Amino acid sequence: MRPGHESVYKLRVPDEVAGLIRNIHPHLRRKIKASLQAILSDPNSGKALKDELSGLRSFRVSRFRIIYRVSSEKQIEIIAVGPREHIYEETFRLLNKEV
Repeated sequence: MRPGHESVYKLRVPDEVAGLIRNIHPHLRRKIKASLQAILSDPNSGKALKDELSGLRSFRVSRFRIIYRVSSEKQIEIIAVGPREHIYEETFRLLNKEV
């Protein structure tokens, strides 16, 4: 996002996800933070997920993925951040826990 240009979207990062991001290697953490800004600039930039994860999007950051949802209230909620190998199963588990 360019300086001086506010996004019309608000980013919501749950404490659990924020804590996970804080504990990631600094190099990858910088990439994740830059990717969060890219998502704020263009919420549809992530890949739309299907089937059980329909309604969510996935944004690639090296071998990690940021899983998020865009609400009609112009809010972007980060659901999970983690390695590609496990993130989709983890997201499915988290969503089933919410229900």
